Amino acid sequence: MLPEPLATQLRQYGITNLEEVALREALERHTETYTLVRLAPRPARRWKCRYRLLMSDTMYDAQTAPEAYALGLLAVLQKTTDPVDSNLSPH
Repeated sequence: MLPEPLATQLRQYGITNLEEVALREALERHTETYTLVRLAPRPARRWKCRYRLLMSDTMYDAQTAPEAYALGLLAVLQKTTDPVDSNLSPH
């Protein structure tokens, strides 16, 4: 389960399926390459995270794999698209 603020931000971009596989597939559609690392217990305690997603020159630390995918996806979406405003109506 994703933290609610992260889930809310993804929904603003039209991402409604927040399951691990769906988030991974969405990330793969928006980026050429990434690396997800599951940290060993000692580094996990040191950095207070269990997963680290590496994309380009940026790292995203997370407690779960879905959260790591969501953080990376959100970063890509924020750079490339505008949020979907459900309050706008077509003219």
